[in-house]
Amino acid sequence: MAYSFTKATEEKTKILEWLAAEYRSIQTGRATPQVLDLVHIDMYGSRTPVAHTSSINVEDPRTLRVSPWDKAIVRDIEKAINDADLGLSVSSDSDGLRVHFPALTTETRQKMIKLLKDRLEDARIKVRALREEINKDIDARAKEGEFGEDEQHRYREENQKLVDAMNQELEVLFGKKEKEVLGE
Repeated sequence: MAYSFTKATEEKTKILEWLAAEYRSIQTGRATPQVLDLVHIDMYGSRTPVAHTSSINVEDPRTLRVSPWDKAIVRDIEKAINDADLGLSVSSDSDGLRVHFPALTTETRQKMIKLLKDRLEDARIKVRALREEINKDIDARAKEGEFGEDEQHRYREENQKLVDAMNQELEVLFGKKEKEVLGE
């Protein structure tokens, strides 16, 4: 009976999506609406993403224009963006908000690179935990006699290949974001 790595591929997708979402929330000095993806406001009794309450447009390379459909929530959105501590400054007017992205200094860029590396390491830890979980399952099934020692060894090697591929994809994500932060 062959071992199914379906769980591993599903978890791999979740880990990659998590890291991509974390990286989207880190601003790079360039105005991108994705920075506000993780900002939520309390609206009508539920937590709602800002993107679901407003149109978000890039005004210039360092400014976003947030135009809420309900003008009564301008202050709530402003508070939510400030509370999210994204390093952005916000100014409001009667029609909505302007979100200003500060120019990145060398020191700020280095701090962001460190944060990117921390998030990458968190993702790697998740991948290692997944590898151990699958290896334990393979060993348990081999012990029960579902497959022999050769197959057990082959499945563990296949699992390691999957882990190596996951780590490579995580590195690619990190590399792209690092170039963005460095302005390359």
